[in-house]
Amino acid sequence: MIVIPPGAFMMGATQESSRFPYDMFGKDATFRQRARDEIHIIRNEHPRHLVEMDIPYAIGRNELTHAEWMVCVEAGGCSHVPDHRTLSQRGYVSLGPDHPVINVSFLDAVEFADWVNSQVGDDVYRLPTEAEWEYAARAGTTTRFAQGDDLDSTQANFLGRVTEQTLGVPLPHLKNRDTVVAVDELDAANGWGVRHMSGNVWEFTRSCWSDEHLGLPTDSAYLARTQTCPVNANAHRRVAKGGGFQSGMDNLRPARRTRPSETSRRDFTGFRLIREFKTESK
Repeated sequence: MIVIPPGAFMMGATQESSRFPYDMFGKDATFRQRARDEIHIIRNEHPRHLVEMDIPYAIGRNELTHAEWMVCVEAGGCSHVPDHRTLSQRGYVSLGPDHPVINVSFLDAVEFADWVNSQVGDDVYRLPTEAEWEYAARAGTTTRFAQGDDLDSTQANFLGRVTEQTLGVPLPHLKNRDTVVAVDELDAANGWGVRHMSGNVWEFTRSCWSDEHLGLPTDSAYLARTQTCPVNANAHRRVAKGGGFQSGMDNLRPARRTRPSETSRRDFTGFRLIREFKTESK
């Protein structure tokens, strides 16, 4: 795990961050294609706001691997044995032990964290809030991605053809791997050494879904709001972030959010844990 430095950051997207040209996110979506000179706002990424990171933590360098998951299964701590294949244009692709675990749900991930805590004898491991995830993904940057305003296929695992379709321009230098890569593949680390925060698999956070950012001022406030999801149309949905191997580049931005259900298991979704450091009261 990598210890994340303390600080604060601007959470969410700037107005010009998204290049996705279709108005299809949010209750007022028209599903039309915007003109090239229009600002592309995805409303669930707003409002952009300052968050003070007041909980010290470390985050997994990599997405949790299938091998790590199976240790929990074999120990009796995890009840679900996930299908370790992705579906691509060439059929099902079998993955290895060092690929991210996929086809696990939010509730499965919570079960894994509970098992790890039982092994260490303390309640210190958990899924990150979306604030903790985004802060670690940005690694002190304010660009569209931690590596800059664009990515290439050596830095992240995503689909070039979807990116071409989204932007409406040919990008022959981008690859179409059509499957997950192992966690140690590609030059995928950000400036803090955290790998594959953009691409490869979407990652569950513990945050409840909201149609817009809550605008909370601190990480501890975001954590407090994860205890019980509001009872509304989004109940039992959590925030996932990072984009996956089947995504276009725009979905890999640290500001991007999506809303899987707590029981959803997909071949493009995994997770990583954080370790919260307890502070001694004075």
